[in-house]
Amino acid sequence: MNISEQWLREWVNPELTTEELAHQITMAGLEVDAIEPVAGKFNGVVVAEIISAEQHPDADKLRVCQVNAGDETVQIVCGAPNARAGLKAPLAKVAAVLPGDFKIKKAKLRGVESFGMLCAEQELGLSEASDGLMELPADAPVGADIREYLQLDDNLIEIGLTPNRADCLGISGIAREVGLLNQIAVTAPSFDKVNASIKDELSVELLDADRCPRYLGRVIRGVDLSQPSPLWMQEKLRRCGVRSIDAAVDVTNYVLLELGQPMHAFDLDKLQGGIVVRCAKQGESLELLDGQKVELNSDTLVIADHSGPLAMAGVMGGEPSSVSDTTRNIFLEAAFFTPDLLAGKARGYGLHTDSSHRFERGVDFELQRHAMERATQLLLDIVGGEAGPITEAVVEAELPQRPDVGLRAARIKKMLGFELPASDVERILSGLGLGVRSTADGWLCSVPSWRFDISIEADLLEELARVYGYNNLPVTRINAELVMPAHKESKLPLRFLRRHLSARGYREAITYSFVEPQLQKIFDPELTPVALANPISADMAVMRSSLLPGLVNAVLRNTKRQQPRARLFETGLRFVPGSKPGLENLQQIPTLAMVATGQRFAESWAVKTEALDFYDLKGDLESLLALLRSAADFDFRPGTHPAMHPGQTARITRKGQDVGYIGALHPTVQAELGLNAPLFACEIDLETVLDAQLPQFTELSKFPEVRRDLAVVVDRSVAAAELLANVRSAAGAYLKDLRLFDVYEGKGIDPKQKSLALGLTFRDQSRTLSDDDVNLAIKQVVDSLEKNYNAELRN
Repeated sequence: MNISEQWLREWVNPELTTEELAHQITMAGLEVDAIEPVAGKFNGVVVAEIISAEQHPDADKLRVCQVNAGDETVQIVCGAPNARAGLKAPLAKVAAVLPGDFKIKKAKLRGVESFGMLCAEQELGLSEASDGLMELPADAPVGADIREYLQLDDNLIEIGLTPNRADCLGISGIAREVGLLNQIAVTAPSFDKVNASIKDELSVELLDADRCPRYLGRVIRGVDLSQPSPLWMQEKLRRCGVRSIDAAVDVTNYVLLELGQPMHAFDLDKLQGGIVVRCAKQGESLELLDGQKVELNSDTLVIADHSGPLAMAGVMGGEPSSVSDTTRNIFLEAAFFTPDLLAGKARGYGLHTDSSHRFERGVDFELQRHAMERATQLLLDIVGGEAGPITEAVVEAELPQRPDVGLRAARIKKMLGFELPASDVERILSGLGLGVRSTADGWLCSVPSWRFDISIEADLLEELARVYGYNNLPVTRINAELVMPAHKESKLPLRFLRRHLSARGYREAITYSFVEPQLQKIFDPELTPVALANPISADMAVMRSSLLPGLVNAVLRNTKRQQPRARLFETGLRFVPGSKPGLENLQQIPTLAMVATGQRFAESWAVKTEALDFYDLKGDLESLLALLRSAADFDFRPGTHPAMHPGQTARITRKGQDVGYIGALHPTVQAELGLNAPLFACEIDLETVLDAQLPQFTELSKFPEVRRDLAVVVDRSVAAAELLANVRSAAGAYLKDLRLFDVYEGKGIDPKQKSLALGLTFRDQSRTLSDDDVNLAIKQVVDSLEKNYNAELRN
């Protein structure tokens, strides 16, 4: 939010410099992002009046003007299209210095002398662009210094408000804070209540009172909107980043900036019947003030008359009912909209306005009548007219309920670390607008209507610390009983997993838990994900049921930035809806996901350039499972997945239970996502990966081991893991190690078969094994393979 320092000091004027004031506001939790002067650095510029403007004899686009500068009449050659007799505009006299250290000198333009320069807003640093001379009011005093006349020795203070401080989205809210911080009075502008001089009014009907529990309207007839807003108002609006349009719009914008209450003015003669506040009917459309025509959804609140929608409630008015310089009668509105039910509606149409910004965060629900009186007074002073009575429709039961909040004195010392005198507690809380009543153990506070962020005791403690000054809080040592948490040796610490994968060339990624619905559908087409009620954007609209969409997006971004070799992993939650609807049945499953693409090794003279394959990723995962000391419990079996290549996908099982999958991304999916190289991915339940076996001591054997190698020919469909499990069960107790060291298919082997070469190592703890012991074990293995897999020994 941008505020004018001068405007703020009209309300409250502490004896602080601009920098000290900004620091004080920042330390109170309202961070000042920037301080900028409202005008460029210049001098020697005065208010002047053009007496005459004649065509330049040798230039079609130039005029020779005689200009009254107050103490003299000077000749100025000017090219501005609006230079005309009677116009008052800024004049930079000879020797004046404009922004950018531009010095004005006597000049000759196309043979005609010019003694100075008539200025536009841009040339004085008042705006970024302008299309003519800056036009000053007719009563501007000729010869007056323009800086003094426009009060340009002012600063623009940009405040970065957190979403909970909607009460400070107006000068009044900031002034209330500054007054409390400096313990000085806040002087709000005074104005008289406007009594109705006509009886005209429109009926107001609240059909959706839960969304709009309070709506006020007022008829004002006989206005003259051809009258411009006064210069002081235009300047205040400009300094806060708002462009002057016409008096009606300027007044509503002024009240918004001053009090924080959005308002809107309709052309009364364009309305039919009374006002109806309701949700839009599906299919209704509305042309907005920015020219955009939108199709309204049935959950969008609108302000309508008896013919149809007039405005999108709390967001933007409609063009058909807007005011113009020919408008003679207006209907002024002010309302309160329920923040939770309005949140996200503007963003759903690609809009964000000053009104929606405030209503979504919460506007004081008792401010509307005061704002209506203020706007009426300003309008009547500027454009004249006669006002009718204020029409108010309100459903008290739907207005926010503000229960009292208790504060215990003992909690102040415990939470803030020091004792705050009761008088200071009451002064601070009262200064914030809270009603404070003493109780046996502290205070009971009634919450003002403008503070939507105070509901529990901790909120009051935060307010005390904030206003007292974070920098004034005493520095104390924290004393606490720290108990070392129990750590199960059977649980592998997550840091071990991270270190291991990092050592193998992977980098940890952290992606959003929200993903694009279409991307989610690619990886989990049969599941209906949890949709967000108020998504950040359209491509973050649903909760992820897999970590892979986020990681694949990360790989895609890297490859588009000349990083074709990527290895990423992520640990986090995936969100799987339960069998019954509702968030209470939502499963939040800790998961590990890994992706890899590109070359097997980084570019080097020492290794060949080879693309990685399925077994590279499988090997990395198996090396991780080896940390568990229970890798034998895991199996990789052929499987399918909607997003994976059907011939290069495996189910990961542990003791027969599916715990994940691994494979290559399907070529169609790869092409759809725009990946230029194959991508391999796996996803596995994190709890399974971290569930390790306790190490057990085994005495080293004093006796030699015996190794025998077997090569068996089996059907190609036989899984090697399944065959190895059969060998382990048949080999007996002496088998200590089993390795598959070769797989062969080709010449000398039936095309429907393959050869597996196995290395079996035998050893006993108590004696040296004889040949008969080993031969018996080998025979058991061979017999079992022949029986179960029709295997043949390969010679």
